Amino acid sequence: MNPSRSRAQESRTAVERLYITMRHLFIRGSYKPLGLSGEAMIEALMMLQPEIYGSIADPERVELNGLFYIFQRLPRGIEECRFVRLISREGFEHSSFEALIPPRRKRNSYRIDDEQMFIEMTRGRSDIYDIMTHLTFMYIESEKIRRNSEDHKGRKNREWEMLQKAVEQEEHNEDFNLEVSLTYLSTLLGRTYQETLEAARRFEADGNCNSLFHITYWLGRLSTEELRLKKDREISFSSALREKIGHHVYGGLWAANVKSAIYDYGWIDRPLHIVSANLHSFMNCLYAPAALKRLGKPVSLEELAKELSLEENGALREKVFSFAQRNGMTQLDDTSGTNISVQLYDLAKIDPAYIHPDIQWNHEVIQEQQPILLVMDYAFGEQAFETFDELFKPFENGDGKRLLNAASINIMGKAGILEGGKGDLMVPTAHVFEGTADNYPLDNEFRKSDFEGFGLKVFEGPMITVLGTSLQNRDILRYFLRSSWKAVGLEMEGAHYQKAIQAAARIRNNIRPDAAIRYAYYASDNPLETGSTLASGSLGVEGVKPTYLITLNILNRIGIRG
Repeated sequence: MNPSRSRAQESRTAVERLYITMRHLFIRGSYKPLGLSGEAMIEALMMLQPEIYGSIADPERVELNGLFYIFQRLPRGIEECRFVRLISREGFEHSSFEALIPPRRKRNSYRIDDEQMFIEMTRGRSDIYDIMTHLTFMYIESEKIRRNSEDHKGRKNREWEMLQKAVEQEEHNEDFNLEVSLTYLSTLLGRTYQETLEAARRFEADGNCNSLFHITYWLGRLSTEELRLKKDREISFSSALREKIGHHVYGGLWAANVKSAIYDYGWIDRPLHIVSANLHSFMNCLYAPAALKRLGKPVSLEELAKELSLEENGALREKVFSFAQRNGMTQLDDTSGTNISVQLYDLAKIDPAYIHPDIQWNHEVIQEQQPILLVMDYAFGEQAFETFDELFKPFENGDGKRLLNAASINIMGKAGILEGGKGDLMVPTAHVFEGTADNYPLDNEFRKSDFEGFGLKVFEGPMITVLGTSLQNRDILRYFLRSSWKAVGLEMEGAHYQKAIQAAARIRNNIRPDAAIRYAYYASDNPLETGSTLASGSLGVEGVKPTYLITLNILNRIGIRG
């Protein structure tokens, strides 16, 4: 038997075991991460060894990139909490508790007391499994820190005592010798001084994370207290969360709000072009040149986007947003709990003089058809099905039932690429749902040729919709790339979107049969390359060119067809 094929099969089995275990624990209502149930998750994760968690299987070396990745997505201070409770939206937004919202995974979280954190789960099962995986990884690394802080008799070593002193000084804003403290910290992390220094700088620069000194100390402290003092850590799920999951509660509220706004504006019968993407690229393409008075200058939309992406240019971004609101754009900030905001554009109200030359619109078609553009922020995993499924259902009010006039559905997504590198493009021909027999052939209006000639590599072929990007390892990914699947990339939403689209179009007849379907992805990472996983950092400026290339292609298709 081919060893790599065997390893891929073992990895896929580990993924299945992990998901079965997580579903069981969720239904049960609570578990201890280092108890028997938690150990089943740890064993599966250690067998899988996902790329994003790097050196998870090393008994001494703490995985620093992986820790930084998860702490950007977990609420600040979670390393101090023995008890983590996952809840639905249960009224805490009206309480005096401060809402802690991680910037890279927008969830409301509430620090109830010194030992307990409540985290709202309103984005479906994918979100729950994602955070359970991150927490399991965190507990694995905390055990390494504890072991590195003790001698063979279980006594705390000098490095731990010096770390504790440094953390106390840090909390009281007292000066301490950084280089000496980093030296002690590197021993506790099992990493070199240089690796520890670089990681400490990353944590320090991030506004959501506590310092690496603080996180290391508290992870090691709680691990020690659990072993020595029997103060067990626990993860639990509220009864309201277990009752609501899978019932489209938040997606239903979100879709009702969006459809109500479209109806109230009198747009319910107008051609609607639905886009799942970020909320800045379409607004910038349509309004930034005029808002910043750059139309008369030889500046490309890509150059303008790079300028707007700079952190210090917040005033310019606000200027573009205000200009857009005065000229046909309406933003619907989410109140449902999905964390998916929406922008609505009345394209007929945009003055043709504002349109950048890169946008090749037939303005007569725009005025004749009066199209509406709906741009929704990225969904997460199974949430993609929930939001689309609810959006395509008829809008009901006192006047009866009305369907949206969906003229096109456009998905611009971030994905892991299996050939090529960050910033390259993928055009899917099908979505294959990992771990199931569900495959969705796709009549994609986009072709590889639509994106060639712009200095980026473009790959066309099937894409894998994975159960979680944090659960992929090289063996599984190489299998998808080299086997007869010949997959070009992986993401988390494509099959879920297609499931909703096909149900609405072919079974429920909720979408007009001539609606155009367009998918295009840009690579956020290459999980097959060392140092190129999601944990290595965001795309930054590299992401501007592919983002705006896809955006322009979508806008130009809309502007020609109406």
